Amino acid sequence: MRRMMWLVGMVAVGLLLKGTNVMAADTDQVAVVETKFGKIVIEFYDNDAPKTVANFIKLAKQGFYDGTTFHRVIPGFMIQGGDPNSKSADRSTHGTGGPGYTVEAEIKRDHARGTVATARLGDQVNPDKRSSGSQFFINVKDNGFLNGGYTVFGNVIAGMDVADKIANVPRDGRDNPNDPVSMKVSITTRAEALKK
Repeated sequence: MRRMMWLVGMVAVGLLLKGTNVMAADTDQVAVVETKFGKIVIEFYDNDAPKTVANFIKLAKQGFYDGTTFHRVIPGFMIQGGDPNSKSADRSTHGTGGPGYTVEAEIKRDHARGTVATARLGDQVNPDKRSSGSQFFINVKDNGFLNGGYTVFGNVIAGMDVADKIANVPRDGRDNPNDPVSMKVSITTRAEALKK
């Protein structure tokens, strides 16, 4: 009986380790956001926001983000994008779209400069703080007042100068750049993304 329990235990440990190895390989994935100002490379917080990260990677691999714009940019605050409506010439719809679903909140990290978080509807209509299915923003400064309110799922590891340039482009009264800043998002390895 003891031998059987030992064997079951070893199989369980083996499965657990196999799962760990899969996760370790996944953490090597990064997103590359290409813009006319250059590229932004984002590493993922897989352990803290697994559902959010999986959703972002899925959408990126489907080409969902390609052609969308950074439709809301505020100097000294953040840049926001990922809305499929931003492909439309009707700027009044920018910031209101998504893939048709939300993602469970995974709020664990603070909003330091360079962190990447999901946008969401306000508490009045969204008390569970569920994340937008596709819209995200990059903090261009420490924004501690956002802590506890939004899911942070990644961090910029290269290209913060690009994010800063985007944050400072001329914009309209709704903080939408006058000259659209579109993006193309791909998923690759850290080493590949950081090649010069």
